[in-house]
Amino acid sequence: MNSTPQIPDPRPVYARAAEQVAQLFAATKPEQLDAPTPCSEFTVRDLLGHIVCGARRIAAVGEGGDAEGEDVPGWVSDVPAERWPRLWDEAHARMTAAWSDDARLDAVVAVPWGQMPGRIALAGCVMEAATHTWDLARAIGWDGELDEQVGLFALGAAQQSLPAEGRENMPFEDARQVAPDAGTYTRLAGWLGRDPGWSAPTPK
Repeated sequence: MNSTPQIPDPRPVYARAAEQVAQLFAATKPEQLDAPTPCSEFTVRDLLGHIVCGARRIAAVGEGGDAEGEDVPGWVSDVPAERWPRLWDEAHARMTAAWSDDARLDAVVAVPWGQMPGRIALAGCVMEAATHTWDLARAIGWDGELDEQVGLFALGAAQQSLPAEGRENMPFEDARQVAPDAGTYTRLAGWLGRDPGWSAPTPK
């Protein structure tokens, strides 16, 4: 992902990804908040907090600030289930406003994973949003259909930015093998080192 002209404006795809996130947030039930997810370090509650904070950080970057700055609200997790959709809507609205200026797309910005043109940073955000949507869908047993356009964009971004193996200094395990005819989100999950066959444990 080092050649800016090859990365289209990610904002329309991010908007679709955000709609999908909102749908999954609204589908999450209170009794599911402490359930495990494909991200072994996250419960559903933790995952929701991670997604909200990720949007807040990229919003701060779009505003010209620091993703880790004092103006970025900290990690959120201990909130009632019914408040999560509103927290997401607020974070997404801030992010959308922060990146409304086309000039931000080609300005070099600093994000937690390095310095790069804004459009490349946003492409990474689409990848993250799509992947965590898959995580959340699996964790809560959601059986809806995930947005194919978002998944294809995210998969392309993942394959451009991450090697298949040798990820010792990255927050991803090596890519896993998936069936050649696997769906887009299954291939995305596998490329990012997740178990593409993961499913929520059956309640006892």
